[in-house]
Amino acid sequence: MTGQITLLSKREIEKMRVAGHLAAKLLKHLEAFVKIGVSTQSLNDEAERWTKAHGAKSAPLGYGADGDRKAFPRSICTSVNEVVCHGIPSPKQILKDGDIMNIDVTLIVEGYHGDTSRMYLLGEPSATAKRLVEVTKKCRQLGIEQVKPGNHIGDIGAAIQEYAESQGFSVVQDFVGHGISNVFHTEPQIAHYGEWGDGKKMRRGMVFTIEPMINEGRFEVKLLKDNWTAITKDKKLSAQYEHTIAVTDTGYEILTPYED
Repeated sequence: MTGQITLLSKREIEKMRVAGHLAAKLLKHLEAFVKIGVSTQSLNDEAERWTKAHGAKSAPLGYGADGDRKAFPRSICTSVNEVVCHGIPSPKQILKDGDIMNIDVTLIVEGYHGDTSRMYLLGEPSATAKRLVEVTKKCRQLGIEQVKPGNHIGDIGAAIQEYAESQGFSVVQDFVGHGISNVFHTEPQIAHYGEWGDGKKMRRGMVFTIEPMINEGRFEVKLLKDNWTAITKDKKLSAQYEHTIAVTDTGYEILTPYED
């Protein structure tokens, strides 16, 4: 994370809205291509084609080189089954019946970012997998419902953790939501676990992502040798849903709305 919390102007939020709505449309577009037997690389290639055709850029592509870690090599993240986040699309990874997959996209439009993700189910996943996906989706919504001026940032994570654990699942703690604007990752950090009343108070003009990663088993994760792909340490399933949210005068606006 870099910098202090920035309150965006109405003009800046409108730019975020444009980028966010386009990112949501990309997730909807990809739905028709998510099929048993296709590779995650083919999904990446279609996303890149669509992004360029709509005059936008992919924020993940080439992002995050740091020391020995190479920059992210693809335009989207495809996280299948036990992959928690930052899965790298590959021609060798073929989707199969019963898989669950998160696709995470971030588009840049006129310098501003739209960041969102959702789950896709292939064929007939297990009952546990389906329930995990539904619980994760509800976790995101419960977190979003805490967003309004005067509430604490910690309220978001408290609501998510309380529900996830009541359903027998766990909340990933190594990865968090983040502020976002014309910079990809900024303050504030949005943990998806925590205590009611903790953290800074929310103010109109804050924009950040809420993106809970919920695990079937334990919350611990492990980073693979590519220094990007994070998987559950116990190899059990993980799911994630994400929206970019703006704090308004009275509550919130979802800047990345999509039909699902």
